[in-house]
Amino acid sequence: MENKTKEIMAEINRVIMGKEEIIRKILMTILSEGHVLLEDVPGVGKTTMALAFSKALGLSCRRIQFTPDVMPSDVVGFYYYNKEKNDFLYRDGAVMTNLLLADEINRTSSRTQSALLEVMEEGQVTVDGICHKVPTPFFVIATQNPVGSAGTQMLPESQLDRFMVRLSMGYPDLEAEIALMSDRSTGNPLDEIKQILSKEELLSLQKEVSEIYVSPLIYRYIAMLAAATRKHELIILGISPRGSLALAKMAKASAYMAGRDYVIPNDVKECVKDVFGHRLVLRSRVRLTAQNVDKILDEICENVPVPEKEYPDQTKAARAGIHRRTQ
Repeated sequence: MENKTKEIMAEINRVIMGKEEIIRKILMTILSEGHVLLEDVPGVGKTTMALAFSKALGLSCRRIQFTPDVMPSDVVGFYYYNKEKNDFLYRDGAVMTNLLLADEINRTSSRTQSALLEVMEEGQVTVDGICHKVPTPFFVIATQNPVGSAGTQMLPESQLDRFMVRLSMGYPDLEAEIALMSDRSTGNPLDEIKQILSKEELLSLQKEVSEIYVSPLIYRYIAMLAAATRKHELIILGISPRGSLALAKMAKASAYMAGRDYVIPNDVKECVKDVFGHRLVLRSRVRLTAQNVDKILDEICENVPVPEKEYPDQTKAARAGIHRRTQ
């Protein structure tokens, strides 16, 4: 389905201009069955991005604006008494969709945050002791504003860990902003987005990504990167095994997008900052030395030896029976 991924990116690029790398990484996260945390200022196209993906992938989409008065029941749903049926009926919450845009997740209570993050992990909600599965596929694109802290409830490290990647769209460049204004002067490009995949095709594509071959040496490389974060003098809390698993999944998606059925070290390096960055807790003195997470991860990547040979030889991949189906 390599051609399909290119078609999807081209379709999203019609609406979100000049952000090919971010579009690529969000698509990689969806292929890896993960969730995205977008840390950005308002007005850069986060909602438009989510809607564009939902249309191109044939997914239902809901948006919930997190404010201090949003309750867990708004997220997961609740039971109410129906007089006509003389019974309690379940009314679903915002999570009963394929793609949920959780806007400004840091502006609601920790209790409501936990309700959403539990669904992200379990793929189901429990209301009054009864479990309800969320639709498949299910993804969350959550946003938070990095500027200003008044009225915010920052996600604790254990909950940030539920997001496979943290990304930032940033402002468009000059030419992209000019094109954006011109495009929207006569209509909304979202209305012209074509559906590229069905839900069933997307699930099939995710399965193909999960079957990408990862050499034992690549797994060792990922484990060594994670171990290096746990020993670094400027890091209080290093990468958990969940972070290592997330990096392996994203590396598979990177290989798939590149048209390969096996992972190479560059696939790992491409994703390491997006996967590891939000999972690290740095010592307070890091600010004094002007070092940040990216610089520390660059240093770790330089110091951890890269496996010398490319992976794998094609005959080994073929014997393992993991060659991707061609279309």
